[in-house]
Amino acid sequence: MGFLTRDAILSADDLRSEVVEVPEWGGSVYVRMMTAAERDRFEAAVIAAKDASVKTDVRSMLAQFTVCDEAKRPLFTLEDMERLGQKSYAAMDRIWDAATRLNRMGPKDEADLGKASASAAPDSTPSASPSDSV
Repeated sequence: MGFLTRDAILSADDLRSEVVEVPEWGGSVYVRMMTAAERDRFEAAVIAAKDASVKTDVRSMLAQFTVCDEAKRPLFTLEDMERLGQKSYAAMDRIWDAATRLNRMGPKDEADLGKASASAAPDSTPSASPSDSV
C-alpha cells in the first residue's frame, strides 16, 4: 500500500453498506456507515439527551442516519423520526444491529446510548437533533 493523495482520500467511497432483511416490513433495506459528521451529530444528540434528560429515540435517529437507497442516499429525514419510532421494535432492532456493527459501535457505546435513552423523560423533546441534510 502506498501513500494516498488528498484527491484519493476525498474521492474514496468508504461508506460500506449491507442489505438487511426486514420481514416485518415485507422486504429489505440498505444500511450504511455514517459519515464522520453524522456520527458526531448522532453522538452529540445522545449526549445532550443524557445530560438534559430529554427524550431521544436512538433507534429512530440511527435509522434516519443509516437506512439508505442503493446509491447510499438517506431514505429518511428528521421529520420521519417520530413515525420511525412507531415501527415495531423487532424491525428497528434489525436496523440497529446492522448499523451498530457497520459503525463499529461496541458494547460500551451501546450501553452508553441505552443509558441515555432509558434516562430520557417521556414527554420532552430533543435539544440536539440530526440535520435534515444527511
